[in-house]
Amino acid sequence: MNRFEPNLRIPGPTALPPSVRAAGARQMINHRGPEFAAMLDRILTRMKPYFGTTGDMAILSCAGTGGLEAAVVNVLSPGDRVLAVSIGAFGDRFAKIATTYGADVTKLAVEWGEAADPAEVRAALAAEPAPGYKAVFLTHNETSTGVMNPIPEIAAAIREVDDNALILVDSVSALGAVPFEMDAWGIDIVITGSQKAWMAAPGLAMVAASDRAWAAMETATMPRFYLDLHAHRDSHAKGQTPWTPALAVVYQVDEGLELMEREGATAVFARHETCAAAARAGLRALGFELFADQRFASRTVTAVRLPEGLDWKAFNDGVKRRGVILAGGQGKIAGHIFRLGHLGSVTLAEMLDAIGVIEEVSLEHDRPVEAGAALAAAQRAALEVMGALAPVKA
Repeated sequence: MNRFEPNLRIPGPTALPPSVRAAGARQMINHRGPEFAAMLDRILTRMKPYFGTTGDMAILSCAGTGGLEAAVVNVLSPGDRVLAVSIGAFGDRFAKIATTYGADVTKLAVEWGEAADPAEVRAALAAEPAPGYKAVFLTHNETSTGVMNPIPEIAAAIREVDDNALILVDSVSALGAVPFEMDAWGIDIVITGSQKAWMAAPGLAMVAASDRAWAAMETATMPRFYLDLHAHRDSHAKGQTPWTPALAVVYQVDEGLELMEREGATAVFARHETCAAAARAGLRALGFELFADQRFASRTVTAVRLPEGLDWKAFNDGVKRRGVILAGGQGKIAGHIFRLGHLGSVTLAEMLDAIGVIEEVSLEHDRPVEAGAALAAAQRAALEVMGALAPVKA
């Protein structure tokens, strides 16, 4: 690995490929001119298949949280009843945004480390008297816990009970790394962010909405101006954005999508699957207990429990000195877990490097680790996945 740069293994922002960094250094252009219009069209055209939609999208200059806020304020009115299904810190954030704007939020809280149970979501909806909930909030991939929700099954359960409820999905840290079928699954709004699977810097949120969601915006009364999705859609139709865009990040997303197109979506998904398998196997071989229910393990970040007696600060300092950057825990599990990110431009070589470093530091801290066992386990797991999926670049 290149030790002149860290092996950035947090769940976002992700490392930038060289051509993406170069794209961000380009000279500014007229964001009201034809060059920008062509670039915006390329981005929208290439990104929609990853959403699994033929509907309209909006690109906003803000972080992923801004995209979540846009989703809330554009389709809801103060007092609207919302069922917020939370499996971690970011599910809690989604609910908090709606509460801040005056929605009547009922939170279905799931034990951290577990996925939402479609049957429990169905029961929560069925228990609500008519006219029911205006919207249901779901987190696709919860980076605070390393859990990926079974969105198709949960969406189907929602539709069985209430075909009118809007389904809003935070896929900030999953979309682009795993398959998603917004239209086929009956999802109404999906949000993602530039700094995750799209291999760009933070600064853009991308929001896709169904026809039902666009219709709901006509009567929703929560305040919005900068985040008005109708304003963005109308402006995009003219090849522009309503406000000055984060132009350098737009350049980067355009280049990131070019790289993804060359690789092919199937290979992109397979690469993430392979790296996730290597991460889980390597960390298990090092004696770490995986935090997430492995039936619903994230393909973009792996969380593990810190064993008794292992000082996180000292351990993490050793890892950082060797050029690997991990993420600690968040919220109520801060200090109890650490997280290894594997999304964006991640390669198998980078994952094996990270596992090797974690092994070195584990040995340094006198943990009962067999030298070389973790790398061997990670490589075996990767090869198993490679045998079942499309070839990936190491």
